[in-house]
Parts: sequence; structure tokens; C-alpha cells
Amino acid sequence: MSDSGRRKPPLVAEKRYGQSQGRKKPATRKPATGKSRPRGGSGGSGGKRPPGRGRGPARRGPKRRGNPVLGVLSGITRWVLRLVWNLSWRLIMVVGLLIVGSSAYIASTLPEYDQLLDGRSRGSVTMLDDTGQVFAWRGDQYGGEVTASTVSPYLRNAIVATEDKRFYKHFGVSPRGIASAIRINLREGRGPLQGHGGSTITQQTAKLLCLGRDYDPDVWKNEREYEADCRRTTLWRKAKEAVFSVAMEMRYSKDEILSIYMNRAFLGAGARGFEAASQRYFGKSAANVTAAESAMLAGLLVAPTRYAPTNDLSRSQRRASVIIGLMEDQGYLDGSEARQARANPAELSEAAEAEAGGYFADWVMSSGPDFLTRDTTEDVIIRTTLDQRIQRAAEDAMQTVFETKVREGSKAQAAIVVMSADGAVRGMVGGRKLRVSGVFNRATQAKRQSGSAFKPFVYATALELGWSAFDMVDDTPLTINIPGSGAYTPENYDRKFRGPVTLEQALMQSLNIPAIRISEAVGRDNVRRVASDFGIYSDLAEGPAIALGASETTLVEMVGAYAGILNGGSSVTPYGLVEVRLMGDDEPMMDSEGGIGERVIREEAARELIWMLHQVVTRGTGSRAGIDGWQIAGKTGTSQSARDAWFVGFSADYVTGVWMGYDDNTPLTGVTGSGLPAEIFRETMDRVHDGLEPTPLPMSEPTPPARPQPVQDPNQAQQRNVSPLERALKDIFGIR
Repeated sequence: MSDSGRRKPPLVAEKRYGQSQGRKKPATRKPATGKSRPRGGSGGSGGKRPPGRGRGPARRGPKRRGNPVLGVLSGITRWVLRLVWNLSWRLIMVVGLLIVGSSAYIASTLPEYDQLLDGRSRGSVTMLDDTGQVFAWRGDQYGGEVTASTVSPYLRNAIVATEDKRFYKHFGVSPRGIASAIRINLREGRGPLQGHGGSTITQQTAKLLCLGRDYDPDVWKNEREYEADCRRTTLWRKAKEAVFSVAMEMRYSKDEILSIYMNRAFLGAGARGFEAASQRYFGKSAANVTAAESAMLAGLLVAPTRYAPTNDLSRSQRRASVIIGLMEDQGYLDGSEARQARANPAELSEAAEAEAGGYFADWVMSSGPDFLTRDTTEDVIIRTTLDQRIQRAAEDAMQTVFETKVREGSKAQAAIVVMSADGAVRGMVGGRKLRVSGVFNRATQAKRQSGSAFKPFVYATALELGWSAFDMVDDTPLTINIPGSGAYTPENYDRKFRGPVTLEQALMQSLNIPAIRISEAVGRDNVRRVASDFGIYSDLAEGPAIALGASETTLVEMVGAYAGILNGGSSVTPYGLVEVRLMGDDEPMMDSEGGIGERVIREEAARELIWMLHQVVTRGTGSRAGIDGWQIAGKTGTSQSARDAWFVGFSADYVTGVWMGYDDNTPLTGVTGSGLPAEIFRETMDRVHDGLEPTPLPMSEPTPPARPQPVQDPNQAQQRNVSPLERALKDIFGIR
């Protein structure tokens, strides 16, 4: 039976394609007749299907054709993307092969890891006080080799938690860490390579190794410049760093890389490596540090100088608390351990907390030979003369006077030197800031006019030439004709004249005119010789003002010269270095080069001068320097225009000198040597002698002569064309 009379039902699949697909459009559907049974089920709808219901899809209109331009652009874009992808993965593969090949080659050239642990180009200097206790460190301190297995587990975990929590999982470079660091830098307004580096511990170790380049003094001026060059951050440098890091991962184990890092990292205060830092700050080995101490040490890695506990302990403790939190978050500490570490933060050892004698240590470093101090390539031990009790006494005295007697905000500075009679320096303060290193030392580097503190050497010359403390000198107006300069008319501080006075009275009241008359009488050359023989090596003035301390000198020189008076008239060379030896050796390489030297004046003259200086303190301008129960001798000094104020004096045991002034030579306001410097001297010596048994001064009171000899007028000597030395000798032997 033919089915040509039937209409073929449309194929649903054909409706999925438009005419553009080349298929014929189905014939128009005729309306259903009453004889036909509706398709789609029953219902009283009169044979009509509800819209949307039926087997075929709903009829759609003709599809709109796309924009041909966009189509072309879309095709080009897809082609470009395919090209970029094809080139990229090939380029990445080539770069990867180059990195692997370069890293493999570098890895083959790397030495055994234990040869990389101590990479210092210079050695360390450890200083011991007079009892053998460590008080200062200089140079690059290296406490010895440590490994990831020998240090405290707390320390190893703190380092990893702080610097690279995925250290044991990556291959030397962490793309995730780099991307995170770049994102943070950009968000904080910096360049992509500025600030956070995203470096792994392996990369940081590569940087510490300077990518395998050793320090060469012919290439870099010093080690600091070398390290700065090694820390430079550029794209090319980061690329080389990545290659070197992969090479290290090929050559060494993770623990070996961590060991190199722990031995080479700089941790502030001259400490290289965690063993040196642990000894420096806590006085113990890195194998024995606690969780709190480990967190403090690990916290130094980000900024060693800023977070060094010797600079700011509370800041370092706050940083350590952050590290403890990281260790807890990463499972290295449980809750109770973290709470205990926070409740008991790390504290400095007694030696580190004291950090005594910074100025003294710098002076010792400059006084010894460079190859054993500043430029040493070995680890050196230096035994010194420092007495830490005396050092603390000087520091406390300085602080006490400035806190109670000096107006707030004053920029005035001061310096103190305490010395034994043989020249051994026992304490030194070079400025108001005490916890310092490598700064300007006003006790040894500042050359200032000594003022009347120089006058004892004028009187020492006179006493050596046979004069007596009770000889008379005129305190009357004086004018000296100086060839080529004209008339010189000195004045006393109070601009008064007292007529004839004894030498003892003239020194006791610090009179200027009598000092000049005596200097001219004994001869300026003799005064200059005596002062220089006592240890004042600075250039001394040529004119008559030499008697008034117009010459410049340092505080340590002046104190050394007074020590020569105390010891009976022999010169001394101030010294702080007792012996130097290499670490691990018992035999010293060198001994002290200071101490008592040749005699300058007779012992009788020195003892008489000490008695005169004792009168200065008991009845004269130095009365503020007196200490109950002790015999003290000394002299005040105020330079021209009050730019410098001094007090230098001594007991039977110690000589102490104090200088006060401004660094820019601004005149002091209301300060003379008899004021604040004398008070600083008293505060220092009072503490120095606390608990000691009083000892009398080695002095002799002279016998008043039946007829005191007057000092000859300087101008009369000039008129007779008699040299000062000849005139002095004539006076000694009674020649008229």
C-alpha cells in the first residue's frame, strides 16, 4: 500500500540546523481535520495543543548573521593566542633546560658544604676587663660551626617558620612566594622588586655566598662595599640567584643549606652566625637556647641592627612575640609552649646588658696594631685595663649630673677618663650617649683648649728649677711687648689685682697674671718641655698665653700628664691594652706598650706640687670637687670665651679628668671648671672610692722661707736681653 498520500512527520534533528546548513525547509503543516486524532493526548482543547507543549521544539525565527569584522578579529585573536601558547611552552621548555643545565654545571663546581660555613674576610676581637671577664666585642664575631642537627630544635624551627615555611618542599625557588611578594610590594606603593623579596632560605643563602664570588680587596674597597654589591636586587641578579639556588639544591641537602645559612647570617652587634649571636646576646650556645630566645634570634634576620636586643630590648621582644605566633600557627609550638614563651621573654646576658666601655673599646682598637685589631683576619683576644666597676661609676656620675644639674634639651657634651698613676685607663666616657660603638670619642679625639688646667705644668717647671710654693709673685697689671705682635696685656678672670701673692695662692685662686709672670721667668721653652715630657704631645702655643692653656690637647693626654704628677714626677703613657693573643693560644703575641716612663721633675718638686693642688680643692677654686674623708688634689680650667670647662684631679689611687663643652665650640653659659665639671669629678670619684679605705696623698708641705724670693718682671728681663732660662738659673743659685 502506497504511503504517498501521508505526510511525513518532521525530524526533530532537522530543526536544529538553519537553512545555512543546506537542509530543505519542511513543508507547511496543514490544519488538522475533525477526522484526525490529535497528537498530544486528550483534553477538551478542541484538538489544539497548548503552546510550548508537543514533541518538537518551538518554532524559531531565522538566525541573525554575525558581524563579519568581529568574526575576522576573533579569528585573528585565536590564531595569535595559539601562536603565543605554542611559542611560550617551547620557550619555557628551552629556558627550563638552560636553567637545569646551568644549575647542574654550577652544582658540579660547588665545594663541600662545610667549607662554606665560615665566610668571614676578617676576624673578631673579644675584649676582657682587668679580671678576665668579657665586656666588648669588635669585628666579625664567629662563635664556631653549628649545623641544623646541633642547634636547638626551637631555633631551627623558628628560622624556618620565619623565613621560609615551605623550605623543605620547594626546589630552591618558590614561585608562589615571589608572586606574593610582588603583590604586596605593588599594593604598598613600591616597585615589584623593592621591599619584600619572596626569597627562600636557599636564595638567601645564595646571596650570602655572593653567588659564589669571594671577597677580593682588589675589586672592592672594603667588606661593606662587597656585601652591598652582593645584596643588589635587579631582574638579572634575581635570575642568576635562582640558577645558583637550584644548583645548591642539586649539590646539598636541605639541612646542609640551612647549616650554611645559620653560620653566615649577620645578626647584629658584629655577630656572624647563630652561635656567635647566641653567645653575644645570651651568653650560651645555640644548642641551648629556649623557644623565647630562639624567636628573638630568628627575629633579627629581617633587620639585624634595628632588632638587636642590645639596641632596644623591648622592640626585640615584641618582634620575638610575632615569631612565636608563627611557630604556633605552623605547629612548631603548642598553645602552652607559646604562652610560656610569651610570658617569659628572652633577656640579655649580664655582659651583653652591661655593654660596658664602648668608648674605651674603640680607643683600644685604635691604639693597637691594625693587623691585630681593625684589620685582623684572625680571632683575637685582648686583655685590657678596664675596671667595669669604675666604668659604671663614671657613666652613673655623668647621667646624674646631666639629669639633675643641666637644663633639659641642652646639647652640651662631656667626657670622663679615670686612670691609675701608672697610666692604666680604668674607665672612659666619650660623650653623653653611653651605649655606643664607632662614634666620636671626646675623651681621645677632641682637641680643646685646656685653660687653667694647664697651669700646674708652669708651677712644676718653677718648682723643678728650685722655687718654693711660698715664693712671691706680683699680681699687678702686666703688659708684655711681643715682637711682631705688639703689646699683650693679660687679665685675671675677675679682672682684679691682689698685689704680691705666693705661688701657692696664685695657683689656688687660678690667677692669670702670676702664672704668666712665672712662665716668663722660668722660660716658655722650659714650660713647653716639661708639659710635653709629661705627655701633652699636642702643639703648644709659642707666646706667653701658653701659661693660660691656650694650646689644644685631649682629655686623655691631660689626665696622663696629671698621673705623672701623682706618681712622683715620672711621665706615663696612657694605655688600655695589656696583652693580645689569638683565640685558642696561650702565649700572647704582644704585651702592653704603656706605663711609667722617664722622670720629668724631681720627686720633691712633685710632692710639693701635689700639696699646692690639694690647696686648690680645700681652699681654692676646686672646692666642689672635695670628697668627705679623702684627700683630693686637682685644678679647674676654663678656656677663652668659656668654650671649654675642665677639672682634672686625683686621690692617692686614681686620676680623673672631666671635660665639658659643645661640639661646635659654642660658649658655655654660666659654666666654668669650678662648676659642673668639678661636680662630675666629685660624683665619679665618690663612686670610685666607695668601699675603699682612705689613703693620704703623697704630698709634702714646704717650709716657709725666711725671705721669699720675688719673681722678676718679664719686661725687665727683656730689657737686659737675658734669656728666661739664664735668668731662672741665676735665681736658683742666687746670682744677681
